[in-house]
Amino acid sequence: MNRPRLPPLNALRAFEAAARHLSIKDAAAELFVTPAAVSHQVRHLECWVGHKLFDRQGNTLALTPHGERLFPMLKDSLDRIASAVADLHRDGHTLTLSVTPAFATRLLVPRLAEFRAAEPDLVLTVMATDRVLDLRKAEADVAVRYGAERARPHRSQVLYRDQYLALASPEWRARHPAQGTLAHTDLLGFTWHNPGLLGPTWTQWFAAAGLPAPGPTTSFTEESHAIQAAVAGAGVVLASSVLAGPDLRAGRLVQVHEQVLPGLAFHAEFVADHPQRAAIDRVVAWLAGLA
Repeated sequence: MNRPRLPPLNALRAFEAAARHLSIKDAAAELFVTPAAVSHQVRHLECWVGHKLFDRQGNTLALTPHGERLFPMLKDSLDRIASAVADLHRDGHTLTLSVTPAFATRLLVPRLAEFRAAEPDLVLTVMATDRVLDLRKAEADVAVRYGAERARPHRSQVLYRDQYLALASPEWRARHPAQGTLAHTDLLGFTWHNPGLLGPTWTQWFAAAGLPAPGPTTSFTEESHAIQAAVAGAGVVLASSVLAGPDLRAGRLVQVHEQVLPGLAFHAEFVADHPQRAAIDRVVAWLAGLA
């Protein structure tokens, strides 16, 4: 028997995400497409089924009776598909480890050979992203994230806590022996991808040090690039003691002022009842030793 013709999967996913969030914008962010693309797919599905699925009033969405009929069945179906795929994925010897790009560059990649030597039968798929993932939907098996210590929806283990230090290359330090000259130099900074973290900034550091307001700052979108620029002698970076740790230990960076700012914490997050919990525990224990 032939299966009845189904609507396009993209249209179904767009409708399900928009119905779950009751927001085209939030659905677009989840699906990594534009709001216009989500709206187009929803209209396409409405044409397919022959009914309006949303009532739209400005930026506000509400499900119509037809939308309310379709949404729970579609959500359940997509959840079951995700769960089935997750079960197949977990039956293997591969774990998906999600880390931020800076963590991957600064800590994980340089030490990955050690993990492969210690765990030859366990293969890691490394996903470098700042996006918050749904571990229950198996978007990753383990996620390393940075933030304040608080109750979290998944099992969470603190890996390390950091401080923020003013760091530069030894060559830069030799050219600027007086701490006060820091107020007059070009500084290196980076953009916090999640402003809600309230991470340390140069403005906070200068205020705490009792120095004049900071001068021009060269800003990077990635913290790892700002640290690398400091290693190359481009200026002074306000950086995590954890992420800059390899260069500090190797002498490629030195602290140029005694003022420090408290940082936050690196957490390993995972689902407590994960079928591969034993393997996850080994990965988390290895991660804890990176810094």
